[in-house]
Amino acid sequence: MISDEPFRVVSVNVSEKKGTIKLPVASIQIGSLGVDKDAHAGDWLRQVSLLGEESILKFNKMLHRELQYGEFAENITTRGRILFKMSPLDRLKIGNAELEITQIGKECHGKNCAIFQEVGKCVMPKEGIFTRVVTGGQVMAGMDIEYVPYIYQVGVITLSDRASRGEYPDRSGQAVIRYMEDFFQQANRSCSVTYEVIPDDEQMLNRLLDQMTARPLDILITTGGTGIGPRDITPDVIKPRLTRELPGIMEMMRVRYGAEKPGALLSRGVAGLMGNALVYTLPGSIRAVQEHMEEILKTLQHAVWMLHGLDIHSSNHQ
Repeated sequence: MISDEPFRVVSVNVSEKKGTIKLPVASIQIGSLGVDKDAHAGDWLRQVSLLGEESILKFNKMLHRELQYGEFAENITTRGRILFKMSPLDRLKIGNAELEITQIGKECHGKNCAIFQEVGKCVMPKEGIFTRVVTGGQVMAGMDIEYVPYIYQVGVITLSDRASRGEYPDRSGQAVIRYMEDFFQQANRSCSVTYEVIPDDEQMLNRLLDQMTARPLDILITTGGTGIGPRDITPDVIKPRLTRELPGIMEMMRVRYGAEKPGALLSRGVAGLMGNALVYTLPGSIRAVQEHMEEILKTLQHAVWMLHGLDIHSSNHQ
């Protein structure tokens, strides 16, 4: 992903009509809706497009001619990084401008694409990236680009009177952390985990939730306190704080495992949204954590992107 070349802009390109190639210009002004005077600017997720020169050079060999910057309809041509290895929510800073990646690749226009007609395929559907504007600014060739990967913020809270007193180590919360770190590592992403072990205490849990949600938080997972014992208070504290409930996963877990382990039917775990954070309350056993995390991770990335308004169905990002 990193080359010896500096990561910078090699060309900026504009087209005033859709369906035409973009032409290099001396500079572009990026506003809140995209590139000023560009046909693709608007209130949508693909306001500014970028393509690496590395991708263009591959097509030069196929076409036996030198493609011009903008022929793939990219607003900004770059050099020094493989753009399609990046991920939605990552950001690019160019001078005062800041762009957030919303999509990797797009649906090919096929016969309406001049490059497709010439060679039978196009590079943008797989290797171009699309962004929305965070902050506007002027961009021109030669400017350096700062790549800022998105770091997922994860909170893990274990509720256990005995573990909080140090009578035994917390295994369930540590298991959740391992699952999260492995998940993001396999996806070539980064996460930052805030971890706490507290007693089954309503006031302490509320204070900790206030602290964690006072800053950006993507995912919050608790373990313990989901049963029907007198000290099991986790769902009672979490549920009123949810802005939306997501009952599907917890209902499925109770149905799936309740038939063979009737005790699973007594779990009162809940899931939902607390602002923009996905929240899951898991039982405190290692086995239950494993069963729940295997299901949660199947939809986790999709859910985070949806919360940020990204339509990953139309993206080629894997």
